[in-house]
Amino acid sequence: MIDFSSQVKQLIPQLRAPKTNTSGKIVRVVGLTLEALGIAAPLGAHCQIEHLELGSFIDAQVVGFNGDILYLMPFTEPAGIGPGARIWVRSSNSKGGLGTQLLGRVVDGLGSPIDGKGPIQYDDYRSLEGSAINPMERGSIDKILDTGIKAINTCLTLGQGQRIGLIAGSGVGKSVLMGMLTRNTEADVVVIGLIGERGREVQEFVHQTLGEQGLKKAIIVASPANESPVIRLKAANLTHLIAEYFRDRGQNVLLLCDSLTRVAHAQREIGLAIGEPPTAKGYPPSVFALLPKLIERAGVGRNGVGAITAVYTVLAEGDDRSDPVVDIARASLDGQVMLARELADAAHYPAIDLAGSISRVMNSLLTPELQKSANRLRHFWALYQQNKDLIQVGAYDSGSDAEIDLAIHLRPKINALLQQDGTTAVSFEKSQELLQQLMEQT
Repeated sequence: MIDFSSQVKQLIPQLRAPKTNTSGKIVRVVGLTLEALGIAAPLGAHCQIEHLELGSFIDAQVVGFNGDILYLMPFTEPAGIGPGARIWVRSSNSKGGLGTQLLGRVVDGLGSPIDGKGPIQYDDYRSLEGSAINPMERGSIDKILDTGIKAINTCLTLGQGQRIGLIAGSGVGKSVLMGMLTRNTEADVVVIGLIGERGREVQEFVHQTLGEQGLKKAIIVASPANESPVIRLKAANLTHLIAEYFRDRGQNVLLLCDSLTRVAHAQREIGLAIGEPPTAKGYPPSVFALLPKLIERAGVGRNGVGAITAVYTVLAEGDDRSDPVVDIARASLDGQVMLARELADAAHYPAIDLAGSISRVMNSLLTPELQKSANRLRHFWALYQQNKDLIQVGAYDSGSDAEIDLAIHLRPKINALLQQDGTTAVSFEKSQELLQQLMEQT
């Protein structure tokens, strides 16, 4: 009897292979990358590598080249790929599916649904890189964004189309604050990118943070830490692409990316794997080129049509506010909300530290009277912080300074204004009313 099984197994890749006239071969595996010869493909091209034992393919992306050698990074573990495995180009660039059927769905970094609700019928496909907007065609940020959070509405007022960072160390409340923004901020569409974080956060966002009502206008792109760095970068780009699609339809989009630091980590893994030189904290130069490019995709649309208000969480590793990713985020964003571990330890939530927090468009959104009240509150907050040690050890004599006396008197009321339960929302108008009542005492 003739055994045809081995012959059939060899034919399977040929039958399923992409329709192309050329194919190359894998010649070497170095760390996270595969090296291929005999095929030409541009950076970002999507390729497929044969896996004879499984009778299937492994997807990979071109991340670099050196002469005739292509460097590829697989989407999954490349176990089972042997020397000489053939490779085909599937497409010259990566595209993402778009459409209104994405609303209420949870997808992975490639746009495939992972919520068990069936396939998604996409209306359009576009390059994951998006298209840059001429800065002279961008609309201005002239509408106040009501976040439902008193501390932000009063002292860090945001506008529709602004890009803001939530900067803190681990376990200080970034995700909780992002959840409050998700529930309380008024937006037509909410696009959430969970990039490189814990896998359990996907379930928490769907069932606890959003709920059935919130999920109806939300789209979640999830790529947890255990996935390939290529997939994590694709997820970050897909998150922005989806937000751009709805912005171009004239809608007000809230984009939440958790976290920008994990996006930087993914690019660092790729950069170091293909031989980029490490610079500050091991980050290669490509990281500092990627982050501003990604951030610039958010903002007000052409001629004021639609807007993407983007909130990026940034991890200050070891509570180091001079971390390279924190620095590039502060330089590229339209403001930042600094969270302090000291406040979190004192059960002051949200743990927003007004020292270092700023909204760069606030002055163009508020009236002079409201600006004056916000600056006055910040003054008393900073004055108390500067003299905190003297006050707590009893070294400050009451009556020595009228401003410090007033800061001590107002401190409990300022804390009450800035604190807020995670399940409640306070409108912008009510927040400003509470601020005015407090400042009338000064």
